[in-house]
Amino acid sequence: QVQLVESGGGLVQAGESLRLSCAASGGTFSDNYMGWYRQAPGKQRELVAKMTSGRTTNYADFVKGRFTISRDNAKNAVYLQMSSLKPEDTAVYYCNAVVLGGGRLSNVWGQGTQVTVSS
Repeated sequence: QVQLVESGGGLVQAGESLRLSCAASGGTFSDNYMGWYRQAPGKQRELVAKMTSGRTTNYADFVKGRFTISRDNAKNAVYLQMSSLKPEDTAVYYCNAVVLGGGRLSNVWGQGTQVTVSS
């Protein structure tokens, strides 16, 4: 069974940094799509950053210049480096990716990791 597991969340102060990790088990990240989303209390889940084929990256306007999505094929992991964090970045962050496992591609979500930024 293909699974994604996020880690690296926590409580930080405004202006600090965090790096989120997303590890795949039971499969490998395809080149098709991987992304980080977030959901704050009472709000809809929103796209934060994504990487598509050719390692093309796109970012939501509210994180441009502060967050970076990357991948490490050797470690079968995807990362979200977050800098200059703001209280409004507080949310549960989710990893989403197309993963190759069991001979087929699957769109998989992780369980989420909490990021809390205090002012």
